[in-house]
Parts: sequence; C-alpha cells; structure tokens
Amino acid sequence: MPAISRRAFLSSAYLSVALLSAQGGITSLAGPALAARGPRRPRVYTRSEWQADPPENKAEVLDRAPDRLVVHHTATANTGAADLAAAFRLSRSIQRYHMRHNGWEDIGEQFTVSRGGYVMEGRNRSLPAAEAGRHVLGAQVADHNDHTLGVETEGTYTSCLPPARQLSALTSLLAWLCDAYGLDPQVAVIGHRDLNRTACPGDRLYAYLPQLRADVVRRLGGRAPRRPGAAPPRLALPDGSGDLSGDLSGGGTALVGDLPFEHGPAVGPHDLTRHPRVL
Repeated sequence: MPAISRRAFLSSAYLSVALLSAQGGITSLAGPALAARGPRRPRVYTRSEWQADPPENKAEVLDRAPDRLVVHHTATANTGAADLAAAFRLSRSIQRYHMRHNGWEDIGEQFTVSRGGYVMEGRNRSLPAAEAGRHVLGAQVADHNDHTLGVETEGTYTSCLPPARQLSALTSLLAWLCDAYGLDPQVAVIGHRDLNRTACPGDRLYAYLPQLRADVVRRLGGRAPRRPGAAPPRLALPDGSGDLSGDLSGGGTALVGDLPFEHGPAVGPHDLTRHPRVL
C-alpha cells in the first residue's frame, strides 16, 4: 500500500470535516444532541469518601421527587481552608453535631457544598435517591422535610457572598437536581427563611437567590422542565412556648452565628419522621 503524505492526509481530513459541516453532521452532534442530555452531574463525594459514621438507621426514601431545593448556610466561620481534606472534615463535623448534639439518626441535609467548591453527599442514600428521581427524608426544614431537599453551603453569609468557586459548585449541583427532578429553578430554589423563621441562609446569600436561579436556568440551557405547585406556607416554628419548647433542633428565631451548624428550625411536629429528641 503506497504511503500517504502528511499534506495529503490533512487535506483529506479537511475535506471530510467540511463535508460534514455542510451536511449539518457536526452541528447536530455538538448542539441539540448534547443539550438534550441535560447538565452533567457534578462530582459528588460520597459518604464513604469523606468517611461518614454509620447512621443509626437507613434513611427513608420516598417514591417521589421533592418540589423545593432549599439553600442553607452552615453558620460557621468563612474559613480560608478550601482543600478537599477541609471539605471532608466539614462533613464529618456536621454529622457528628447532628448525631451527638441533636440526637438525630444521621446528618440532616442531603448535600453539602464546601467553600472550596467540593460537593459532598449528606444524609445516607441521598445520592442514589436523587439519581433515581426519588427523595430522601432529611432533617433541615421544620415541617417541610417530606417535600424539600436541603443543600448546606459552608460559611456565614449575612454580610458577604460565598466565594466564586463555591457559588459555581452550588449552581452546578442545583442545575443537576432540577434536571433530575424536573423542577423549574425559578420556583424550586428557595432559602430556609422562605419556610421557617430564621436568618438562614444569611441576608447576602438570600438576596443573591434570584441571580442563582437565573444561573441555574442558564446551566439548563434556558429551559424550565416544569413548575412545581403553589408555594408551601411559611412557618414560624417554634416560639419557645407550648409543647414545642423542648429539644427541637434550631428552635425559635435563629440567631445565626450563635452556634456553628445551628441555623434555624430543622425538624417539626408535622414532619413524617420524628427524630429521637422530638418524640
């Protein structure tokens, strides 16, 4: 077989590309075909990777999607430690606090985003449930845990915004979740204070939510899969009086910054699953 010169090979390749372009082949592969697949799932570090403690019980998986994605902040220091090891320490610290201090069966929220932009799975079974379009019952918004999924954003955002890498990771995670669950980010992405009386996720991050929703829409290619139902009622839980004055985590008006990981009501009397300290 005669040898083919480099010039002849390149000329042939150029003609092939030109022909494909003229016929629309390249455009169709790089355009609608890719866009139809939706946003790629961000790298989510699993519980085994951040060395989670075993939960007391398996989380309950509901055979339906959540209708709201709730943005929280952790009410912790805005640390400069942004590496993966710091992200793993954060998840272990949150889980330890939720289980040992609050008496819960496991970490409360479904996902956590570190200041370094790392995304971690939270409550057990959360990642496979989301991939299957199902919802893991968490402990992160009082009386709304059966239909809301919580994302913890490391830091305190009362007077500043999260760093760019954290916002980018948060946007990617929310876009993937909206696509997985068929949610319209303009309606589904909310703050903790939209449902409970709390300062969470901080004044600055809460004021940024309209921009965050718009960024999520852009990640989805400008499409909104569907619109959830009417907005659930905002609850003022609890007020330190009556039967709810006991050991309900984050009870009362949350004074963000009083304690790390305390950023508002997380479990209420009407949640589907009651946790040991609120039985």
